[in-house]
Amino acid sequence: MAITIIVAIVAVAVALLIAVPITCKVAVNNKVQKDAEVVGTAEDRARSIIDEALKTAETKKREALLEVKEESLRTKNELEKETKERRSELQKYERRVLSKEESVDKKADAVEKREADCTAKVAELQKREKKVDELEQKGVQELERISGLTSEQAKDELLRSVEDDVKVDVARLYKELESRAKEDAGKKAKEYVVNAIQKCAVDHVSETTISVVQLPSDEMKGRIIGREGRNIRTLETLTGVDLIIDDTPEAVVLSAFDPIRREIARVALEKLIVDGRIHPARIEEMVEKAQKEVEAQIREDGENAAMDVGVHGIHPELLKLLGRMKFRTSYGQNALKHSIEVAQLSGLLAGEIGADVRMAKRAGLLHDIGKSIDHEVEGSHIQIGVDLCKKYKESAVVINTVASHHGDVEPESLVACIVQAADAISAARPGARRETLETYTNRLKQLEDITNEFKGVDKSFAIQAGREIRVMVIPEQVNDADMVLLARDISKQIEAELEYPGQIKVNVIRESRAVDYAK
Repeated sequence: MAITIIVAIVAVAVALLIAVPITCKVAVNNKVQKDAEVVGTAEDRARSIIDEALKTAETKKREALLEVKEESLRTKNELEKETKERRSELQKYERRVLSKEESVDKKADAVEKREADCTAKVAELQKREKKVDELEQKGVQELERISGLTSEQAKDELLRSVEDDVKVDVARLYKELESRAKEDAGKKAKEYVVNAIQKCAVDHVSETTISVVQLPSDEMKGRIIGREGRNIRTLETLTGVDLIIDDTPEAVVLSAFDPIRREIARVALEKLIVDGRIHPARIEEMVEKAQKEVEAQIREDGENAAMDVGVHGIHPELLKLLGRMKFRTSYGQNALKHSIEVAQLSGLLAGEIGADVRMAKRAGLLHDIGKSIDHEVEGSHIQIGVDLCKKYKESAVVINTVASHHGDVEPESLVACIVQAADAISAARPGARRETLETYTNRLKQLEDITNEFKGVDKSFAIQAGREIRVMVIPEQVNDADMVLLARDISKQIEAELEYPGQIKVNVIRESRAVDYAK
């Protein structure tokens, strides 16, 4: 309604604004006309304009009213439509909430029912458990009464029977696995070792503590002794070697534990015999020359050993120490020849299994380098060898091989294990080493003493030069399953307490007898 009034007022104002200027213009133009005509005509004109303005305003008013009614009707329809949609959505939500509440109520009822059932079942189970405990206690008491044993005694008896069964199973399994491993590993190892030994042919010469110098005649013995024995005393003093001149025809024996001194004395004496002038001054001169020749020979022997094996780049001082090993023995086996043999065997074994052949040869050649000066420096030849290799910048593989070739240190590379095997092969080959009778008998006695300490052993016999130990057990104390474990324990004990080349076979024998009498 307010819009209608505003439109009418606007129309009247527009009509007035149009009528006033027109009236003024007519009055100005018709000044000459009569005042009455001018005024009447202007009023008529103004009224007509006002009427037209009113009509226009009324038309605009009606149009505005129609637009307002249409707009309000459209807005009302939209609001009603939106309200209906909202109402339908709310009804849907309400129905969903109601259905969910119903389902929740049903689930709550089911849960309450289950809880009640569980509570009842728990109570019933507790009753049954209590009843089972009572029955079990009664059963145990009845079993104890019938068997005459307490529960602890019965448990111990059961454990003993189970332990016996397990022991039998373990012994059987151990024997099967051991035989299978021996078949597979032994066959392959034998192939490698046999191939390596066949390709490596080294002479075995047992070194002694004496050297024999041949004389052109027995008259030379007197000249060597000299007036009042001064020549022989000078020679013995300068070389540190004992000269044995006895009834042996045309020969003088040189005796000394140091083979280098003995070699110097031998070279010097041979030069004196060739020269023919034997007196203290000449002896001193020849001994000095012999020392230089032996040192040069030692250096040459070390170089030749490295060249024969095919190892290059060794420090000159190590080569010199390697040459000294020609005059060092171990159980009668020449140390330099042993090292060369170990190097060759190591290279062959490394080639068989695809390891580094050059490194294996180098480590095998230097594994006993400590023996060259172990009489002059305190410590074992292993520690001395490790110190020498570190001093002359050998690789970590060589150092570990030297340290572990007798099992004092764990091997850290395949090369170290190869050198261990090659060292054992070289030492165990027939004729490679000699043993004194005392050492031999002591080793046999130690073997028998070790086996006799085990429970159930009746007697033991070391046979085949200590390569086998036969153990007789008491049948009543050791059964068939225990025999397997006993043989294994004895072998482990021998490995821990004895040092020996090769391997020792442990043969456990159990005798079963059935005795009856015919009456």
